[in-house]
Amino acid sequence: MLFSTILFYQFSLFLIISALFVVLSRNTITSAMFLIFAFVNASALFLMIGAEFLAMLLIIVYVGAIAILFLFVVMMLDVDTRREYNIKKYIPILSLISAIFIIQVYIIADKSLEPTKFMENGYYFLSHYKINPAISNTKALGDILYTDFFLQFQISGLILFVAMVGAIVLTLKEGDNFKRVQNISKQIFRKKEDSVEIVKVETGKGLDV
Repeated sequence: MLFSTILFYQFSLFLIISALFVVLSRNTITSAMFLIFAFVNASALFLMIGAEFLAMLLIIVYVGAIAILFLFVVMMLDVDTRREYNIKKYIPILSLISAIFIIQVYIIADKSLEPTKFMENGYYFLSHYKINPAISNTKALGDILYTDFFLQFQISGLILFVAMVGAIVLTLKEGDNFKRVQNISKQIFRKKEDSVEIVKVETGKGLDV
């Protein structure tokens, strides 16, 4: 028990420190590396509580895909790290958003940690979560997402889709020479003659490209 407690506090401390460096670091490459380190420590905490599916999900999806994608984007773009930003004028609105977020997390955690009373083998037990040991946590998570909270899960996916479309729209500019506009009607009514050209080459002669 003592060793598990030491590991818990160690991973938690590393997670908090790496998260702070993600925000405070001026170098984007350094921030991305500390983000990967934060994901690794969070996955270790998930393993300690027996949620191995979430731990592997953090490593495979977030570390193996999203964080690496961040690194590729940052290294390919010409990011000016010497540019100064006036953060002080955004402090009031950032403080308000942070306070709302912290209050919401506290309310959710407080309500979810209320013990529930259930009976098993003729005895009453108080437990924060009633866990069925006969099924794995992967199946339990699937039942929660796709059965108990199916509507909320679909709504969250729709919100993410709208956010993605909004991000694409915001990046489009009228004076962008590299912008490629999709003409849907032209694609739908396109004919074979407009797309494919059949060239007959005579025997013994080449083709000028």
